[in-house]
Amino acid sequence: MEHQTQQEQAEPEVQARIRASFERQGLMGHLGARVTHIAPGCVHIVLPGRPEVTQQHGYFHAGATSAIADSAGGYAAFTLFPENTSVLTVEYKINLLAPAEGDHIEAVGTVLKSGRTLTVCRLEVFAVQGERRSLVATGQQTLIRVNKPEQ
Repeated sequence: MEHQTQQEQAEPEVQARIRASFERQGLMGHLGARVTHIAPGCVHIVLPGRPEVTQQHGYFHAGATSAIADSAGGYAAFTLFPENTSVLTVEYKINLLAPAEGDHIEAVGTVLKSGRTLTVCRLEVFAVQGERRSLVATGQQTLIRVNKPEQ
């Protein structure tokens, strides 16, 4: 997964499946987050800055930062899953490296290992202010592929 270009895109059916699932996430809608890039094994989610997603010092709240990181990794894994499956987070750990301040933050989920049942992803969150982009959080996540019941 490491050698992808930013221009690489997932197949249209996969993109549609990711976007449809993302639209059903109440928290992402509530936060104002949006998916900006969907490639095989890699998804970017952007969260614009506004008072509702900050903590007492005006930085992006760790909860908002963690939430978009979790979703970016989950959807990165989901890009590699077959149809009629779903994804759930088993666990994740995130390290907050610096206060997150800027116009927006961008979470990047990247699949490190996609297995039959479990998938492991790298999580990165960048704070973006104009042309400046700095890493503010990093983590790792384990996800499980869930087969949807037959209808």
